[in-house]
Amino acid sequence: MTCAFSPNGQSVACGGLDNVCSIFNLNSPTDKDGNLPVSKMLSGHKGYVSCCQYVPDEDTHLITSSGDQTCVLWDVTTGLRTSVFGGEFLSGHTADVLSVSINGSNSRTFVSGSCDATARMWDTRVASRAVRTFHGHEGDVNSVKFFPDGNRFGTGSEDGTCRLFDIRTGHQLQVYRQRQGDDEIAAVTSIAFSISGRLLFAAYSNGDCIVWDTLLAEDVLDLGSLKDSHEGRISCLGLSTDGSALCTGSWDMNLKIWAFGGYRRVI
Repeated sequence: MTCAFSPNGQSVACGGLDNVCSIFNLNSPTDKDGNLPVSKMLSGHKGYVSCCQYVPDEDTHLITSSGDQTCVLWDVTTGLRTSVFGGEFLSGHTADVLSVSINGSNSRTFVSGSCDATARMWDTRVASRAVRTFHGHEGDVNSVKFFPDGNRFGTGSEDGTCRLFDIRTGHQLQVYRQRQGDDEIAAVTSIAFSISGRLLFAAYSNGDCIVWDTLLAEDVLDLGSLKDSHEGRISCLGLSTDGSALCTGSWDMNLKIWAFGGYRRVI
């Protein structure tokens, strides 16, 4: 269900329905079938692992979210849980946690999105309570992503909207909503910001991928309207490190790379 490269690019973490986050060392020798062996298994969640992300500039710690309503900070070296966020604590999520995003400007803070229709901000030094809870969505919060400046974050929800929140005030700053038609509202499955933050990329369950102007909340382009766009639900998206290309993954079994200079290829 999820995977992430370590900051040094030498390891990959992945998690899913087995409730475990597995770590693979890319420098390890392969077995006789050409597969990499698991170098570490992070066990402790009581539900599926929905998302994992390494702490920026650290190869030894990562954060996972789970269907058991918690997030966990792990020490990859020992394989042990450093902190558990939520669960028995009253300020924790009350339903499956689907996504996490660590603040690139302050790696001690991260946000999580949940099926309880809220996003919550946490401080890794204070696991006993959420720093703030953000309301506004009317459906599962499928995706959360910090804005480049670290003072705001975006959300994408089953209710068909994306929203922008200020972590300092807790206020909702903007709503990104598709024009209403006769069709059923498409859920937002994944989001990402451009490097400057001026653009918000949002993937939808109907195969659309809309580029939003973050400030004006206006759609700039719908990649789903272009020739050879996806024919199924887009389940994930990611921006290249230099911001020059976007990759989308879909239930139509294709990965598509959208280069902003106009070149695009299908894998």
